[in-house]
Amino acid sequence: MLLALSLPVAVQAADTNGAVSKQVATAGAHAGMALGAADLAMAHTHLHHVVNCLVGTSGKGFDAKAGDPCKGMGQGAIVDAKGDATTEARLHTALGQAEQGLMATTLDATHADAKKAMDTLQAK
Repeated sequence: MLLALSLPVAVQAADTNGAVSKQVATAGAHAGMALGAADLAMAHTHLHHVVNCLVGTSGKGFDAKAGDPCKGMGQGAIVDAKGDATTEARLHTALGQAEQGLMATTLDATHADAKKAMDTLQAK
């Protein structure tokens, strides 16, 4: 009986980890797209995607107008990583780097912040 009750919790944990991985991978891909963007507007759009994937639709900084490439993947990577302090810290660092890039006014500065966010998201 206890095994039957604990199984849904184990499955839920596995689903949450999968959701975090998918959202982080998508955010990392968009950080890479921001890094490769030819103009500031496109770089900022992709950095908004990074933020949206990390914070989720209910999170601070979510911008629906920018688009949500992580729609249906989870509640936001930071939200879904709750309880994993190491992952949460890494994702908050990447969020700060993406937000810094959104405030940058030159393409070079935006690219530099996008590179930092991409590297942070790809670190394990």
